[in-house]
Amino acid sequence: MKFDVLTLFPEMFDLMKQSIMGRAMEKNLIQINLINMRDFSKNKHKKVDDTVYGGGAGMLIKPDIVYDAYQSVKSEKAKVIFLSPQGKTFNQQKVLELAKEEHLILLCGHYEGIDQRVIDKIVDEEISIGDYVLTGGELPAMVLMDSISRYVEGVLSNDSKLEESFSNGLLEYPQYTRPEVFEDQKVPEVLLSGHHEKIEKWRREEALKKTFRKRPDLLETIELSENDKKILKDFIG
Repeated sequence: MKFDVLTLFPEMFDLMKQSIMGRAMEKNLIQINLINMRDFSKNKHKKVDDTVYGGGAGMLIKPDIVYDAYQSVKSEKAKVIFLSPQGKTFNQQKVLELAKEEHLILLCGHYEGIDQRVIDKIVDEEISIGDYVLTGGELPAMVLMDSISRYVEGVLSNDSKLEESFSNGLLEYPQYTRPEVFEDQKVPEVLLSGHHEKIEKWRREEALKKTFRKRPDLLETIELSENDKKILKDFIG
């Protein structure tokens, strides 16, 4: 998977060199190429923005600078995503969809935004990570890259991806590690039994209960078995 990031602040992406993402880059499973849009400014002071036609607060990033930066990395297989609070809200379904792409170009806005003409010309999709406004698109771009990279072959084990929240439509079941007793709370007995069938049954039940407590809306989006419905009915009382 190749990510090209069009940004005014490439230094913000040093965080991506840590942990799982860092190891994935070292193994060349993913590539993150940072393109500083200031490098495409024709102004001797590397100015990239200008005042808004019609008046208004703030400055707007100029279209020619964005377009030239895009031209430097475009490819036939590239999909261009503009990180914007006006886009569709990012979710697990979109993660899985984008993980099938070979080349993503992520456009990070800043200041008051970007001239609409270049957005119309090069952007395939606008994505938001939530209904709030940030100072720029760099943090959302990192969220996209981190979540999508988890589904690139070799970055994580298949078991890790299958068992995490949202992978099967439910939130993940509670998990425990040593010590066996912490602050008078003991690890559930079933997890110490070594009985895999009972453990899987317990995990399914707990995932259903947790989803009902925290995100009941998710239960409306998945097909529940008769046993699942019974578990929830007994739990709700």
